[in-house]
Formats: sequence, structure tokens, C-alpha cells
Amino acid sequence: MRRQVLLIAAAGLTVISLVSPMPARAGNEAVAEVAKHLIELVKIGRVIVSEQMENINDSSKADKGFSGDYMAGQIIERFKKTTSLDLRVPNVVPQANLYLALVQLEKEVVDEAQPVINRAGIAFKGFFPAVFAQRVGEQFYKKSGVRMKLTAIDYRNTNNKPDDFEAEVLRMFSDSRHPKGQSYVRSSVMVDGRPVLRMMDPEYAGPTCLACHGSPKGERNVAGLKKEGWKEGDFAGAISIMLPLK
Repeated sequence: MRRQVLLIAAAGLTVISLVSPMPARAGNEAVAEVAKHLIELVKIGRVIVSEQMENINDSSKADKGFSGDYMAGQIIERFKKTTSLDLRVPNVVPQANLYLALVQLEKEVVDEAQPVINRAGIAFKGFFPAVFAQRVGEQFYKKSGVRMKLTAIDYRNTNNKPDDFEAEVLRMFSDSRHPKGQSYVRSSVMVDGRPVLRMMDPEYAGPTCLACHGSPKGERNVAGLKKEGWKEGDFAGAISIMLPLK
């Protein structure tokens, strides 16, 4: 069990986070809720980065006003709206410190990207939702042992390649008979000899996704990658999480 002092200035919070595996006795529903909340925090962060893409890639100005403090404050406000949980309230839920650890890392990823984000004279900065999520996921795993990643059937980055479990669930999500937006969870799965809860949450193309992933299919986007030809609402992939259990 590792102790981390987390300072989230935008939210006016100082917390001591004790990050440890979830007890299996907490019950499948309770552990699944934790996984769902962690996914929600990453999804919110990705949406915020997506909203900021035009600003980030504006070559005419330096200071974009998109800071880690702004990111943390927005995540906490939006998380409250979607879950009714106010992370400014100490120990609002038993795993609040784990949630705050993730928010802190989302803040740090944006802070670390400031020299790139605020560079004038350059349009495409290479900082976009998928890059943001990958960096957050890598850092969160180092801090907590919780694995989170983006994955898709037609992945662009090899880091997002689905494993067998993820590929199976992605096929299920892509089936028109699967209820849109419904997550999939499987508890007590053995991974590397340890029990974990696995959850995947489907993602769908929103308006801000289409600049890089929309039409015309095959055209090169600002990153030089081929567009997939998505339309708003199309299945785009999923966020996958593995939450260690005791």
C-alpha cells in the first residue's frame, strides 16, 4: 500500500490517497461501480481535450488558457453532474481518494504538455484525446495498479490493440443487437495469476471526433492518418479497465 500526497489546486483539495486493491468482499456491484466511475473520469477528460482541439492547434496565439487546473476543475464539476458525487467533499465515497488520484494525473498530463500546447506558430500539436488517455492510463497504472486503456477493432496505435477478452467484447458492442451504451463487466477474472474485475464501456463518435475520424473515408486528417469515415453516433471503440481484487 503506497501513500501519495495529492494536491489539486483547481478544486481546492489536499488529500492523502491510499491506493490498494479492492476487497472482493465489497461485492461485485460495488467494485463494478468503482470501475464505472474511473472510466467516467477518463471519458470526461477526453471530452474536454476534444473540445479544446481547435484552441490547442491555434497557431496564432501562445497561451491557450488550457491548463491542468482548468482540466481538474472541469472534470470534478462534470463528474458531479453525471454521478451526483462531489469530490470536493472529503471521503464522499470510500474510493474517493482513488478517484482523486486519477484526476490529479489528468491534471499533470495537461500540465506536462503546456510547452507544446502553448507553442505559437505551429498548428497541429500532437496532443489529442487518444494521446491524453494513453498517458493518463500509463501513469495511473504505475500509481495504482489499475490498468485502463482505449481499444478498438480498427485500432491506430498498437498500444490499443485488444487482447482476446477485449476483442470478444468489442465484437459484442459492434453488434446492432447490443443495447447502445451498455457496459460489459466480468468479475474475478484471473490475469497474471491475480483476480481482477474487467469492465469495458463502449464509445461512440461525437461531433468533435469527426474532424479526425469522419468523412471522407481515407482522406488524411491533420495528424496524417486516414479517416475512418465515421458518422456521429457510430461505434468507435471502448475504454477497458482491469481493477485488481484482493
